[in-house]
Amino acid sequence: MSAMLAENRPAEATAVIEVPRGERKRVVIIGGGFAGIAAAHALRHTDAEIVLVDRRNHHIFQPLLYQVATAVLSPAEIAAPIRQMEAKQQNVTVLLAEVTAVDVASRTIEATSPGAGVRKIAFDYLVVATGMRPNYFGHDEFARYAPGLKSLGDAETIRAKILGAFELAATTEDENERARQTTFVLVGAGPSGVELAASLAELVKVTLRGNFRRIDPSKSAIILLDAGKRVLPTFAESISRKVATRLEKLGVKVMTGVKVETVDDNGVIAGGKRIPSATVVWTAGVAASPVPKNARHQNRSRGAGAR
Repeated sequence: MSAMLAENRPAEATAVIEVPRGERKRVVIIGGGFAGIAAAHALRHTDAEIVLVDRRNHHIFQPLLYQVATAVLSPAEIAAPIRQMEAKQQNVTVLLAEVTAVDVASRTIEATSPGAGVRKIAFDYLVVATGMRPNYFGHDEFARYAPGLKSLGDAETIRAKILGAFELAATTEDENERARQTTFVLVGAGPSGVELAASLAELVKVTLRGNFRRIDPSKSAIILLDAGKRVLPTFAESISRKVATRLEKLGVKVMTGVKVETVDDNGVIAGGKRIPSATVVWTAGVAASPVPKNARHQNRSRGAGAR
């Protein structure tokens, strides 16, 4: 989930250390998310050496990230150390590192560990379980202003933006700026967008009630945008209608059939109209991790160079 292939960098003079191996078959798993951990667990009774590589030292329960983003839960409540697997499963070795190269032809990966340089790890079998990332549909420049919600870092960033917006709204004398700070735009009405919108509505109406003298958080505007015809488009239409009705009762403004054209520091332009907002969150879809694609590209490039 969280291990990602680094972008091409200029060659460095760092020595590459080859990780020794024993006689057993070695299975390298890239990514310590749900799939990576499940794969390692499934191999617990095999006579194989399992190397689990992730650039973070924790596994997160991703379905509850929206609750961290809205200050319902603390980060520690949805995270667990990956290294616990070494104590529970004797044939597993956990390596904190970022995978920077995959060579299918030679059956090796290169991984950079903090303070330890680059390691070359041979494998007999490779499991790529690097998960997904936000999909900005060709507009990656939106990411600067509209973070996704795929990691603890994302959730903490969004939480800081939300809570910080109320603090700024409470101190400004400009009514337009106050309105901008207390307008929250969520782009994408799938499960993540719907959950985040509902949790944000509870935050402004219940959690923050009475916390400010100069502003009323319950009057905040929460806008859920989607280019599709309805919320939760992969669910039955009857469920979509009920969810939309419930969101509106919570105070969420649902706008479907509206395409976001621009996201910037002042908010969004959607359906040709500007919506001023200091907090925009991208929940509009996901794309696969670049690791498999970049690995194929690296191996094609090497094959071409060998001709």
